[in-house]
Amino acid sequence: MREARILNRGSGNLRRQFGLMGLGESVRGQANLGGAYAQPLDDIDRTILEALQDNGHLSHAELSRMVGLAVSSVNERIRKLVQRGVIAGWNARLSPSALGLDLLAFVYVLIDRPENSPAFLELVAQLPEVQECHHIAADWNFLLKVRVRNTAAFEALLTHKLKAVPGVIRTQTVITLTSHKDTAALPLQS
Repeated sequence: MREARILNRGSGNLRRQFGLMGLGESVRGQANLGGAYAQPLDDIDRTILEALQDNGHLSHAELSRMVGLAVSSVNERIRKLVQRGVIAGWNARLSPSALGLDLLAFVYVLIDRPENSPAFLELVAQLPEVQECHHIAADWNFLLKVRVRNTAAFEALLTHKLKAVPGVIRTQTVITLTSHKDTAALPLQS
């Protein structure tokens, strides 16, 4: 976990050295890691990953006790998981409500022509309110996950930023009332 503590200090050089991405950095190219080309995980790797997804503060010594390996072996496995791109980064999960970010919305966006998409994607990448942006197969081009303080903040984002991009011809918004499940954990047993 020494690597994780050092990486959280924001050193770009260390993040690049270990192949980790910081918040907001592009994850393009990760699709190449999946599917038939993904290297299989053994039970020990899965146990380590499940434990880290549940509690990223676990030390390598604690993980070694959980899986019955020496600390050096756990350290090597984690290093290899990072190197393979299985572990994409280390970060803290913050509580939106504790930060006053009470409005969660999903926004469908329609772009008139494909050549207008790059300007839209460039803007979206710079907006901290947009947590996720997905290119989708539907009547819409993109689906955004947006988190802001209130409806006034959402209206300003939608009107003055998102809809101001040339080529954005229509949006549709779904505002969340309650989130019954909100997790970043991935299923490792399937």
